[in-house]
Amino acid sequence: MNGTERMRIAITKGRLLDQSIALFKRMGLDCGPVEDPGRRLIHALPNYPLDAVLAKAPDVITYVEHGVCDLGIVGKDTILEKGGAFYEVLDLGFGRCRFALAVKEGVDFFGTYRTRRVASKYPDVTHEFFARKGMDVEVVKIEGSVELAPILGLADAIVDIVETGATLRANGLIPIETVAEVSARLIVNTASMKLYKNQITDFLSRCETELGRSGV
Repeated sequence: MNGTERMRIAITKGRLLDQSIALFKRMGLDCGPVEDPGRRLIHALPNYPLDAVLAKAPDVITYVEHGVCDLGIVGKDTILEKGGAFYEVLDLGFGRCRFALAVKEGVDFFGTYRTRRVASKYPDVTHEFFARKGMDVEVVKIEGSVELAPILGLADAIVDIVETGATLRANGLIPIETVAEVSARLIVNTASMKLYKNQITDFLSRCETELGRSGV
């Protein structure tokens, strides 16, 4: 635990942070310090007992899992790839996209018995997807633009995050199957759920009320 009466929430930096701030403001929280963070990474909300910690997505899970943050906002993509011991308590409804299996146009990915090679930034998600299908594939981890792998002949297909599909189309690729739906999730440290039960219940209730109003 963080050892204070104030809770800490780790929030994924970038687009999810902007959307989290928008939600918090609708909940009546003063987000001034987070909207103009400067170089500071921890910000106390003036009118609610909550400190916001700005972090990269995998670190959000690490901080929550180890109890230095009580709550976290992170994409389901990171949860599926990284896993961890925590409660996933709420689908926040924003940051929606999907994991998709994509190939070069004209490629019949499933029409062969040879072992196919699939490139992805998310090897665990990819292995799990094909394991459910009972398919044996070779997974190659790519750190950068995964779309290059089939273009250069490194892989038969890719598994990647897809929003509009514009990047795939621009590189001659098409999605052929959805692997998993993705959106931002609220996660809670297992011990914090007991220690800060009333505070977390209040925070969850505020979140759910605003999400209900927005039709999420």
